[in-house]
Formats: sequence, structure tokens, C-alpha cells
Amino acid sequence: MNSEDILGLIAGEGRLPFLVAAGAREAGLKVVCVGLADNAEPALADEVDVFHRVAIARPGSWIRKLKKHGVTRTVMVGRVAKSRLFTPQRILRYLPDWRAFRIYYWRLRGKDKRNDTLLNALAEELASGGIMLENSTMYCKEHLATAGAMTKTQPSQSVEGDIEFGWQIAKKLGELDIGQAVAVKEKEVIAVEAIEGTAKMIERVGQLCKSGGWTLIKTSKPSQDMRFDVPCVGPDTIRSLAENGGKCLVVEAGKTIIIDKPETIKLADKLGITILGR
Repeated sequence: MNSEDILGLIAGEGRLPFLVAAGAREAGLKVVCVGLADNAEPALADEVDVFHRVAIARPGSWIRKLKKHGVTRTVMVGRVAKSRLFTPQRILRYLPDWRAFRIYYWRLRGKDKRNDTLLNALAEELASGGIMLENSTMYCKEHLATAGAMTKTQPSQSVEGDIEFGWQIAKKLGELDIGQAVAVKEKEVIAVEAIEGTAKMIERVGQLCKSGGWTLIKTSKPSQDMRFDVPCVGPDTIRSLAENGGKCLVVEAGKTIIIDKPETIKLADKLGITILGR
């Protein structure tokens, strides 16, 4: 089989690896998946052609298993706790291979350890082994956010003011590689996302804003690398917003994946949450 007919999939947690696998197979590709231990869901093995479970800090084994099946191009999707990756406090716990050490002590030497820096170093190491990372949305484009209101409910005038206020703040967070989301109400910042992730941030906002009615704005980074860390929302996001008093979700059109998009929009309408693409 020609390497162009094979897609590698490096999979973390959640539904996104399932969507990418389905899209790639619908496109007629053989999907070879390496699922990161303690992250990738076991059921994913039934949705791909080849499945290997691999250690999170042993990228050399990812490369070997992918190349064994003729993989040269790969998509990397799914949640992984960034604090688990190649950090000096935890690296020995995950029995790292020489490539993991090379990423941390050579490619990252003298650099900050923020998400983009770390993921770019990982991409460089994979490329040195003949595995090229590709745009992570290319096989799930139907799940990308579109411009305008995607739900039946529309944002109120006051919410539109909050969106204008919060959008540039969210973009600045992304530019600084701190996080991708901000919660606002009445042009006041309630919380910003950092290493805890959007889900934990939403819970925190619910504790801080008991009156509810706040807006969550989640954007891509100004220089978003579409190979990894693309913003994602889904049914869990909508349920958590409803439980914690959120009334509007604003995402970046064309650069945000809405997991199981039709179901997510239907759920938002049911729970009275506005989803707006900008």
C-alpha cells in the first residue's frame, strides 16, 4: 500500500480521535493509531485498522510502530495533560526513551516550556524520525465552527458588548500562550484559562459568579498551528456551561472543532445556550 493511502493517528483522550479516524477511513485511508497510555480510550481500537498502546514519554516507540506500518504522515489529536509531558519532575516516572530526553534537554534547552514550545519540539523530533504531523482538522472539517449563531437562540445586546470586550483579551491570552478562553459578564473578566483547561475553568466561574448569565469566549491563538492544540468544545462543554450559569459560548469560526457538532448544537438549544461563531 502506498504511504499516501495510510494515515497515522497519535491519540489522546476524548471523542476527537474517533472523529478523525472516521473521517480518514471515509476518505479511503488505512488508519494506524498509537494510543497514548492512560489517555486514549480502549474503544478506539475498534475504529481504526491498527492500534498500538504506547507510553506517553517514549516517542521513539510511537515512531517505530507507525513506521512499521508504512506511516509517514500523522495527525495528533485528543487531550493530554500537558503537565505530564517531558517535565523533569515526572520524566523518570514515565520511563522515557532517548528521544524524550532529547526533546527536553536538547530541543527545549534554554527555551520556555509553554504548550507551543513543547509541541513544536515534539513535532521536530517526530519529523527527524520520518513522521510528519499534518493539519489536525483535515479529516473532520464538517465539525468546524461556522460564522454567526449556530443555535436558534441569539445573543442579547448586552452579551454582544461582552463579546467585543472579551474577544481581544482571549486573543492576548493565546498570543502569550497562557490559555485559549476567558469568561466575562457585564464587561468584567471573571476568569481566564490556564493550565487547568477549559472544563475546570468553567467550574471555577460557576463558583465565582453565582448569578450566572456569563459568556465563555474561546479562541485560537493568533499564530495557531493547526497541527495541534486546536480549540475544541462539545456536549460536555455545553452541559457544564448550563450547570454553572453560562449563557453564551463564542468560538472562532473555521479554527474551533465542535465535537459531534449537530448533537452539540441540539443540546445547546435544549439548554438555552447560545453558540456563536466569530
